[in-house]
Amino acid sequence: MRLFDYPRPAASDITPEGAYLSRRATLAAGLAGGAAWLAGAPRGAWADPLRAAPGALSGTGLTPTPFQDATHYNNFYEFGLEKTDPAERSGDFHPRPWTVRVEGLVARPRTYDIDALLARPLEERLYRMRCVEAWSMVIPWIGFALADLLKEVEPLGSAKYVAFESVLRPAEMPGQDSMLHVLDWPYAEGLRLDEAMHPLTILAVGLYGRTLPNQNGAPVRLVVPWKYGFKGIKSIVRIRLTETRPRTAWNDRAPDEYGFYANVNPAVDHPRWSQATERPIGARGGFFGAARQPTLPFNGYAEQVAGLYAGMDLRRNF
Repeated sequence: MRLFDYPRPAASDITPEGAYLSRRATLAAGLAGGAAWLAGAPRGAWADPLRAAPGALSGTGLTPTPFQDATHYNNFYEFGLEKTDPAERSGDFHPRPWTVRVEGLVARPRTYDIDALLARPLEERLYRMRCVEAWSMVIPWIGFALADLLKEVEPLGSAKYVAFESVLRPAEMPGQDSMLHVLDWPYAEGLRLDEAMHPLTILAVGLYGRTLPNQNGAPVRLVVPWKYGFKGIKSIVRIRLTETRPRTAWNDRAPDEYGFYANVNPAVDHPRWSQATERPIGARGGFFGAARQPTLPFNGYAEQVAGLYAGMDLRRNF
């Protein structure tokens, strides 16, 4: 029995399997079949395969986006503004050594070494990913529930929010060193504590059976599948529990366009485009030829997370 379940899209609406082997076959083979996914990956971007148990949300009928698309079409402005910049310009980024500090309103602040995080029991979670730009993917993440980490530091009763901060390394991240300065660095994000503690929220340390490549947020990133993709802060170095709502990068930049909550909501358009439909990346016909599909409230996870926002005006609190 699955811990959660959610509506299965029709076969015509989901991304084709492409280069990604079946989860069960891959796990049975000890994840040794990952070589087929590595075509086009930056040299030196991959460590040993990660061993992960099938997550409670795996096997839901979703088909993963092809590996090449998921690792070569993404936003990571620390490396540049173009979709191909993260893959092309992240070769000088060093995700080792690395630590993540968890502090603030907690009884037991801790600093976690990335190797200790990788040694934790890991799960594969096959999640939809919906970008605020109205494109989407399906990605098999490997990670663990953020709630497990937060419980270890024992949040105080006064803690209401969780703030996240990414690394600041302009020498290795050319987008941070750019004169354009689209965002104020380092990148910052935040969740309410109950959102952070929800079982769907994970810290991802891998995808497609391997450790995260630089362009996808190595070595650890946040994944909150019912929210727009920009909430998924990458290359995290600090997590801080607070009593007041923390600043977030895109909300600071354009509060009328990017809300703090950023829940996927087809009924609330971006000021410059509709959010009612999305274009699946990697679907038959390519980016410009793929048929658009309807966007689901909370990205298809309404049954699990809508209760977090009971009584809230989701247009005002976008």
